[in-house]
Amino acid sequence: MGLLSLLQKLKRSEKEARILVLGLDNSGKTSILKRLSDEEIDSIQPTQGFNVKSLKQNGIALNVWDIGGQKSIRPYWRNYFEATDAIVYVIDSTDEQRMEETGIELDGLLGEQKLQNVPLLVFANKQDLFSAYSSEEISEGLNLTNIDDRPWNIQPCSAKTGEGIQDGLEWIMEFLNDV
Repeated sequence: MGLLSLLQKLKRSEKEARILVLGLDNSGKTSILKRLSDEEIDSIQPTQGFNVKSLKQNGIALNVWDIGGQKSIRPYWRNYFEATDAIVYVIDSTDEQRMEETGIELDGLLGEQKLQNVPLLVFANKQDLFSAYSSEEISEGLNLTNIDDRPWNIQPCSAKTGEGIQDGLEWIMEFLNDV
């Protein structure tokens, strides 16, 4: 067996999963992705387009796509839906003004055919701030309890401190082990 065929066999035996990280701009998507890849989060600029990181977790290669959340970019989200294994939706827990808008965007995602039955993790980010809504308040406000077509979880977190992020990733990994 040649080196090329051996490498191809190894590549095929490695599990891979595609994770989309979506949410409104300034919710903390890129900060969470940088936290997951052990990078500094001191100076993060708004994402113009997308960021992709490959991470390894529990023997699975995770291809994590962080798509910009500006209103002008959101219509292009659907270009990334194909073959998605999990959705991470990030919410700024302090942004009362945009809670309705984020709920509308999330409802739209959940109605997409290509995302049918895909597990959903909602990161309730910025929980380190005093004005943050609790994950229970967010869950109620976004009617998450009405989701019955897929597994879902809401995870309070802080991209700034890192708290809760690993817990959310572990929840996703439960479903990806079957990929």
